[in-house]
Amino acid sequence: MALAPHARSLRELQDAGMLEVAAIWSPSEARRSAAATQWGFPARDSFAAIADDAAIDAALLLTPANARLEFVEALAGAGKHILSEKPLERTTGAAEHIVARCAAAGVKLGVVFQYRFRPSSIRLREVLAAGELGAPSVVQVAIPWWREQRYYDEPGRGTRARDGGGVLISQAIHTLDLMLSLLGPVAELAAIAGTSALHRMECEDTLGAGLRFANGALGGVFASTACYPGAAETLSITGTKGAATIAAGALRLSWFDGRREEVAGDAATGGGADPMAFANDAHRALIGDFVDAIRNGRDPAVSGREALGVHRLIDALLASAGQGRALAPA
Repeated sequence: MALAPHARSLRELQDAGMLEVAAIWSPSEARRSAAATQWGFPARDSFAAIADDAAIDAALLLTPANARLEFVEALAGAGKHILSEKPLERTTGAAEHIVARCAAAGVKLGVVFQYRFRPSSIRLREVLAAGELGAPSVVQVAIPWWREQRYYDEPGRGTRARDGGGVLISQAIHTLDLMLSLLGPVAELAAIAGTSALHRMECEDTLGAGLRFANGALGGVFASTACYPGAAETLSITGTKGAATIAAGALRLSWFDGRREEVAGDAATGGGADPMAFANDAHRALIGDFVDAIRNGRDPAVSGREALGVHRLIDALLASAGQGRALAPA
């Protein structure tokens, strides 16, 4: 499902001379043939043909979460850098194994958390780093999305075996990762989670939680795929000098002295019935950063090791909901 924004970004970066798409592969002959025709990329008949090709420097892994380990093992063993879709794996333990395997092989591992590359996120990071909002004091995160039952009728969707969970690891993970990247770790949390009457699925479709950050800020998270017709996710931060809100990828800054600033964003964010209704600008920027990291011998902006933070936060949220008590993320 995530192919389109990645393929569009790869084609644009190839046209700009930043990279060459050497090959694409899918275990489905029909899918790889259709993708090759649609995007103009050469297809290979086997994964081994890619892993064994010494001319290929890196691979973009767009599999479901339950089909990562074998590909990572082969690619890392062949010395190829890996950019993986989120989540890194279904469990934090498996994600940690992937991070360790890539480190041992000396290859770079990046994770697709494209929200960090939106202009609004970049500007807010600059404002927070400069202390322009003062000390962050209150944080609000809302992901009121909508998915029809037919979305979960696809085999494995919303299960631990394929996806690793429900709304947190499949949808909210992007905004939660952005939150952590801007504000730092959560020191304590208390959550309630469950599956609403609107869906038949194994895992949670709704969660609400209170947060206490290590920097002293207090906050709350609400995430759901049962909010018809679906609305854009929001992240709001109120500091001692002003406030910031990112909504639908747009940033609004408001200072207590009356100053205002806005950064435009993409109104379509995939929060409604069509989960792929968004532009590919942030994907293109993220892939471009990964290519630059390889060329210049640095870590990508979103490394595998850094991505473990949101995995551990999700674990703690679900554990708190299951145990009915406040917890500190590991």
